[in-house]
Amino acid sequence: MTSIDRKRVVVTGLGAITPIGNTLPEYWEGLMSGRNGIGPITLFDASRHDCRIAGEVKGFDPHVYMDRKEAKRMDRFAQFGVSASKQAIADAKFVINDLNAEQVGVLIGTGIGGLKVLEDQQEINLTKGPDRCSPFMIPMMIANMAAGLTAIHLGAKGPNSCSVTACAAGSNAIGDAFRLVQSGYAQAMICGGTEAAVTSLSVAGFAACKAMSTRNDDPAHASRPFDIGRDGFVLGEGSGILILEELEHALARGARIYAEIVGYGATCDAYHITSPVPGGEGAARAISLALKDANLTPDQVSYINAHGTSTPANDSTETAAMKKALGDHAYKIAVSSTKSMTGHLLGGSGGIEAVAAVMAIANDRVPPTINLENPDPACDLDYVPNHSREQIVDVALSNSFGFGGHNVTLAFKKYR
Repeated sequence: MTSIDRKRVVVTGLGAITPIGNTLPEYWEGLMSGRNGIGPITLFDASRHDCRIAGEVKGFDPHVYMDRKEAKRMDRFAQFGVSASKQAIADAKFVINDLNAEQVGVLIGTGIGGLKVLEDQQEINLTKGPDRCSPFMIPMMIANMAAGLTAIHLGAKGPNSCSVTACAAGSNAIGDAFRLVQSGYAQAMICGGTEAAVTSLSVAGFAACKAMSTRNDDPAHASRPFDIGRDGFVLGEGSGILILEELEHALARGARIYAEIVGYGATCDAYHITSPVPGGEGAARAISLALKDANLTPDQVSYINAHGTSTPANDSTETAAMKKALGDHAYKIAVSSTKSMTGHLLGGSGGIEAVAAVMAIANDRVPPTINLENPDPACDLDYVPNHSREQIVDVALSNSFGFGGHNVTLAFKKYR
């Protein structure tokens, strides 16, 4: 597809349900103030677990967005996805009707899907027998249901899919949705990521991988990307959703435009199931491909929302990847990991972090990396430590990397 064939795609709506706020304004204010969203786990009894902390969504009421019967038949990850999508559609003032429904699609990624309902139903299967399992178990559990239910609730009859690429899932969903609008397959896409994996089995599994922080006595400082004292990631939950819209369509209806999405890079390390390739070659290629796709040069990048998980391997490897892809200009770019505040939402992380990158462009403010007290010598970029920063943000990148070697970079810029 030539540049002449490509349609311009803009962001006209945002929705966010996160550990630091359950609406877009709350989330953005939380980021700017450096709010910590991590605390002791309350969603289950974690007393026997090595890791007993998480970034839980607090005070979420699904009945604001759906009736009780509908909510009861959704796993928490789908409740988050549908609710954040309704926020984003309302924010965009986008009306889906019989005239445009077939041109509006949904693409919502998740790393795991309905794990809680699977755990609960397996317990029923073992203790009460298979005939007592819920007839709603399968549709509540399967990963595509956040996308499917969002379409049902909003009447979106266009392309509908679900990326399941671990912690890159939300970003893959946004990138693939971008391609659909860019190439004319849809006028608008509801896209992003959602996850609700703060469950006993999930925490046990990640802890067995030795991937999680065990700073249980100090949850406020447990997620500390790029700090020499980091000891693993902290699990989070929630959803981030963007409305991507073809530019001429957005202008015709007088939509407010937050930013333009201009680039998408996706690669695979083809190296290891959990560890990044040393030196970050795969991640560097994703960054470079996103810039090439956007027709941007490294010196045009103002801000990067890093994957920044707070694990020893990821943060140093991502730093190396940014330097490999961006050269000396990497040292002049503001880089931050908002996972320091929200924890790691797995497949939902790309969604809320793309929202943060877009809001940085729209507001010319950069979120901080909190808890960065003693930088790792191997992590020597400008990570915007501990306090948000006012600066012009013309171009922002959002990085997401996942188990299996998935690497994704999204590129956004000011709309002009």
